[in-house]
Amino acid sequence: METYHPILKKCPLFAGVEERDIAAMLRCLDARRERYDKGALILAAGDPATWVGVVLSGAVELQRMDYDGSRRILAHLTPGQLFAEAFACAGVEAISVDVAAVEDTEILRLDVWRITHSCSNACAFHGRLIYNLLRVVSEKNLLFHRKLEVTAKRTTRERLLTYLELCAQDSGARRFTIPFDRQALADYLGVDRSGLSAEIGRLRAEGVLESRKNEFVLL
Repeated sequence: METYHPILKKCPLFAGVEERDIAAMLRCLDARRERYDKGALILAAGDPATWVGVVLSGAVELQRMDYDGSRRILAHLTPGQLFAEAFACAGVEAISVDVAAVEDTEILRLDVWRITHSCSNACAFHGRLIYNLLRVVSEKNLLFHRKLEVTAKRTTRERLLTYLELCAQDSGARRFTIPFDRQALADYLGVDRSGLSAEIGRLRAEGVLESRKNEFVLL
């Protein structure tokens, strides 16, 4: 597990925790490391929400399947990021989304009850964990509202440009890379893939942007 300590240090749940304390913390939280092949479901809609996951390697997506069988991508997570924390903290009986490995992936499972309740040893880091978890849930709420800002736009062009502008702001540059291929980007934006590709072509022709695979430049 020590191999993953640098990743855990970047995880917001462990912010402010000394590396020398991580091993003891993981034992206290009943941490379990699990591997998943690309395409495997880590959690399925309807599964109980009793643990928090940390991506150690690979990538994870939160997905929702609509009644017509179409997929919507709610979030794309990379090493050091958390998932399922909102469901687990809310105490819901079951999660309402699928959590899928989009690459060969390794995760760390943490018992949410052990995070939110002090153990018999009264470990000093529990207060810090609860604060960090509250901050993560709050930041994810802000990201959810940002996603709403994108999907509230009426046209494919507006959704795409809004999303790309937010990505440019995050990267601090007009050239940036997004975590999606064309199909995944269409699923994230909630639009048709062919219509999205056609819109990207029009924007390139108009001199609004340049693109190559998942790299974009806003002009």
